Amino acid sequence: MLSPIAIEVVHRIDALFDIERPINGKSADERRAVRQELSKPLVDALHVYMHEQRAKLSRGNDLAKAIDYILKRWAAFTVFLGDGRVCLSNNAAERALRGIALGRKSWMFCGSDRGGQRAAAMYSLIVTAKMNDVGDERMVLMSDELI
Repeated sequence: MLSPIAIEVVHRIDALFDIERPINGKSADERRAVRQELSKPLVDALHVYMHEQRAKLSRGNDLAKAIDYILKRWAAFTVFLGDGRVCLSNNAAERALRGIALGRKSWMFCGSDRGGQRAAAMYSLIVTAKMNDVGDERMVLMSDELI
């Protein structure tokens, strides 16, 4: 059975994402202003709600553990309110790391520590080039210098 407390927390977080959708792609200053006006009161109310609900739960309760987890990291969770450059979700970071997770088993067999270091350098170069929209031919020229 789903916990009414968990459902309420999810609804409140959904409301934050509803605020984020229309400001996605706007300037950092615009995003910060909207977040201060619309998101901050919701985040403050969520914080109070979570403390109130946590007080009603036993220490070993799974939901209590989840609430403790976010409350211990509250400062990190709320960074997005004061900095319009920060995203509410970490989806972009997780997408960037997906390739690392998929290739992890293959990289165990680089052949040597030196081979692993070269693979790490190449991966760093490729990801940095992608993030900076460097074309394929420039990446090939730079990768030749590393080998």
